[in-house]
Amino acid sequence: MDAVTELVRMAKEQGLALTGPDGLLKQLTKTVIETGLHNEMTEHLAYEKNEPAGRESGNTGNGIRGKTVLTDSVGSTDVEVLRDRAGTSEPQIVKKRKRRSDNVDKIVLALRQRSDNG
Repeated sequence: MDAVTELVRMAKEQGLALTGPDGLLKQLTKTVIETGLHNEMTEHLAYEKNEPAGRESGNTGNGIRGKTVLTDSVGSTDVEVLRDRAGTSEPQIVKKRKRRSDNVDKIVLALRQRSDNG
């Protein structure tokens, strides 16, 4: 968990709170959710964003939409959710028509506990 330890160190040096509305934990939660959603969409489309293979695939990325996700660890967090043109993507991290994600809480809390211990 050297990366998390380094993030915590840098946050402290910059005077950034670890918790709270603009704290490192909330920013990390947003990043974890958005990265997971991006990876899910890449897997769904079977190609990376802007790859030539996507032009003839029949389904492409179709922008983003905002969504507020509720987590136990940081409260509400605004994230960007990728969309596909066919509307066939079924995100698992934060499912459609859902605002709560217990999975993200577990991941972020595990990262936080590791950084506290190391």
